[in-house]
Amino acid sequence: MAVDGSSGSVVRRILLGSQLRRLREEQGISRDAAGYAIRASESKISRMELGRVSFKSRDVEDLLTLYGVTDQTERDALVGLVSEANTAGWWHSYSDVLPGWFPTYVGLESAAAGIDVYEVQFVHGLLQTEDYAHAVVTAGLPISPAEADKRVGARLERQKRLYAEHPAQLRAVLDEAALSRPYGGRQVMRKQLQHLLDASEMPNVSLRIIPLAQHGHTPDSGAFTILNFPEEDLSDVVYVEHLTSALYLDKPEDVATYTKAMDLLRVAAQDESESRELLHRLIREV
Repeated sequence: MAVDGSSGSVVRRILLGSQLRRLREEQGISRDAAGYAIRASESKISRMELGRVSFKSRDVEDLLTLYGVTDQTERDALVGLVSEANTAGWWHSYSDVLPGWFPTYVGLESAAAGIDVYEVQFVHGLLQTEDYAHAVVTAGLPISPAEADKRVGARLERQKRLYAEHPAQLRAVLDEAALSRPYGGRQVMRKQLQHLLDASEMPNVSLRIIPLAQHGHTPDSGAFTILNFPEEDLSDVVYVEHLTSALYLDKPEDVATYTKAMDLLRVAAQDESESRELLHRLIREV
């Protein structure tokens, strides 16, 4: 699957940054020296290599010269990534209501071919109804109706990834406890459960539920997401969100640990058919 336009801008930044980091390390050049060469700080080089800032063609060209890249084809390919990497994503218009660390995740999620999620507290954002999402974003938070509506709008926009021409494969594991918290009241919750049931029938969605009766066989982990991409040069990314920040893990050993945890969670969960039966029961009981 090809990544297009704005959905791939974050991926392009990460790819370009990782290539620049590789070239710098091969030459044994410090980040401080690289920063000096482009009239920037060491931290600016670090952010560039992590794909967390936009790029200037002049800076990339100067760094390639510093790193000894003389082949014009290689230079053109890397400099050509700059305009693609700097394309503003659809989520840019929601930046005023999204936490500072979250736009990077949205960009990665929009470009991912596979999304593996584990949720404990509530239904994952990609599977929320509009009313349920509104109840979640306003729960205990003093925000204005306009801000709440915009946050919900961003969440619904993210869900389009599941209905695209080449949709992402979503593999979700939900704890039954997340389905027992009646955000928005009984009617909202009933519609949310029905939405989960409908989504579970989609060919690109796998939904498994860990029943409340299951205990002692799951990893001691909070919610997390594993994103994988069609680009061979881009490794899987684990996303772990905290109250005031988030972690983006891409080291092979970290990804392997979370992948093993996800495998154990799937084993502990009911299969897709059993999970649908559980949803039917929960709908009747709401």
